[in-house]
Amino acid sequence: MMQLGMIGLGKMGANMVRRLMRGGHQCVVFDVNPEHVQRLTAEGAVGASSIDDLISRLSTPRAVWVMVPAGAATEATVELLAERLNPQDIIIDGGNSYFKDDVRRAKALSAGGIHYVDVGTSGGTWGLDRGYCLMIGGPEPVVKHLDPLLKTLAPGPGNVARTPGRDLMKGTAEDGYLYCGPAGAGHFVKMVHNGIEYGLMQAYAEGFDIFRHANSKDLPEEIRYDLNLPDIAEVWRRGSVVGSWLLDLTAAALAENPDLSSFTGAVQDSGEGRWTVMAAIEEGVQADVLTASLYTRFRSRQDHTFAEKLLSAMRYKFGGHVERPPGR
Repeated sequence: MMQLGMIGLGKMGANMVRRLMRGGHQCVVFDVNPEHVQRLTAEGAVGASSIDDLISRLSTPRAVWVMVPAGAATEATVELLAERLNPQDIIIDGGNSYFKDDVRRAKALSAGGIHYVDVGTSGGTWGLDRGYCLMIGGPEPVVKHLDPLLKTLAPGPGNVARTPGRDLMKGTAEDGYLYCGPAGAGHFVKMVHNGIEYGLMQAYAEGFDIFRHANSKDLPEEIRYDLNLPDIAEVWRRGSVVGSWLLDLTAAALAENPDLSSFTGAVQDSGEGRWTVMAAIEEGVQADVLTASLYTRFRSRQDHTFAEKLLSAMRYKFGGHVERPPGR
């Protein structure tokens, strides 16, 4: 079993701590909101009153996982840790950082002997029980050192049918976590993962929007259909080639509120979709679907279709993302 410091106890950070503790690991936790620390301390974590306090409670070599919003918050936290940690200590960024920032940080930290690992983390609010799909970049020996933590966070093979021919291959992919390569590789893979997610969500949203308008008065009466959208989503979950976890979440959202009246349709993008399109441009790779889905999110903040409401509903279901008012 291992010890880990966790900075950031939001929706994912807190549940990751809980999953690690379930696996027998010791977690030292800190968050700018003391109530979040107190809640996890009551559940068995070691609470820290500051980042300095957290560091003092960790045994060397220390491993500190940063799970705060990507961008300025992550940058500031990594810089603060860099000033306080010792050679051979490890900083893990589990947020949605831009992979080029990982490369820069890893190079800067290596000058002081501090290791940097980037972990693209997928699982949302369901990860506590389902586990987290982890895409990892950094020095391979350091990642191997962290393996007990990563294996606990990951879903494991579960009851997923084995891919034919996979028995001839080695590695941890079947357990739901993967070493992808040097600094930035983990977040690069997670970035494209999220770009693809945009496209998949958009395809479902547009399809169900077509269903919703199948009874339009603009159509000849003999080809007007009053379709039950919750039932269509449900039947597709059972044996259809388009079945997926996103479809499961779509079915749940439609069952709860078939007309999605509780959603405005303003769909945010968290950065990875833009970065994926930028990478495609830099590589000279065609990415029509991913690019179009990103642009649709931009437009959604101006006027809202049923498709955009469904996108917003899916984001809420898998990640607890609450719609933000226009202009925010």
